[in-house]
Amino acid sequence: MPFLSVESARALAELVALDALSDDSGGEVTQVTPLERLRGIRSLITALEADPASLAAVREALDAGEAWEEIGDAARLSPSAAKYRWAGDDEAIAARQEASRRRKRDRPSSSPTELPGLAVAEAAARLGVTPQAIYQRVTRGLMRAETVELPDGRKYKRVFPDETPSGDDG
Repeated sequence: MPFLSVESARALAELVALDALSDDSGGEVTQVTPLERLRGIRSLITALEADPASLAAVREALDAGEAWEEIGDAARLSPSAAKYRWAGDDEAIAARQEASRRRKRDRPSSSPTELPGLAVAEAAARLGVTPQAIYQRVTRGLMRAETVELPDGRKYKRVFPDETPSGDDG
């Protein structure tokens, strides 16, 4: 009985077939586009990530007395990442995955672009100094800075290199 799911086996077979099409060792060569290769690779990765075979193997390893260090090493993850991914029963794992998806949905993946002033890194690059030097200038009162808080709770330190400090260092 194979240990891969039907979806993983199908994705693997499709990638092998795609690879065979681009093999010039035998007969007619079919040109496989880079995007077709990328789609095939990502399809296999996605199927393998969702495959219950990984969880089954982890549970078997734990039952055999393996430690999270060995499991992490085999999965090319840190022990804590492996434990986070696979520890507990199906319900606990599903709850962690849902909490992670919720955090990703609720938190934007990029910094907002319409904030006043400059980010510390931007100001440092513009002035040819390190970010530490920017913070020192703010601390010494040589540069105005304020902390901008967004409605979702994220906070950003913004600096105003072209303005004279007003004494309020938010």
